[in-house]
Amino acid sequence: MKYLFEVTIRDGHTAEEYADAWVRASELIQQAPGARGTELHRKIGDPKTLIAIAHWDSKASRDAMEAQPAPKVKEIIKSAAPYCEIRVIGEFEEPEWVVMPPGS
Repeated sequence: MKYLFEVTIRDGHTAEEYADAWVRASELIQQAPGARGTELHRKIGDPKTLIAIAHWDSKASRDAMEAQPAPKVKEIIKSAAPYCEIRVIGEFEEPEWVVMPPGS
């Protein structure tokens, strides 16, 4: 499954500040059972808006991590809170179909 959220960087801060916290927290979260990687993308034309995608084996795996996050992860997330706003987009199943260009 995929867990998506949008990050809006507040005035006076940069996406790089958030990315630093993102990497530190993600390195720890990726140690949880079922974690399959993360991505952070900057919106084209808007360097203050990012989209985050976390990949998990299942919703249950992600829920288990979220129910008991590591104290260090909580600390990192709390430290990033003053310079960004998070809006959860949602949780998505793996695609039911994938359309690929011919020859790929």
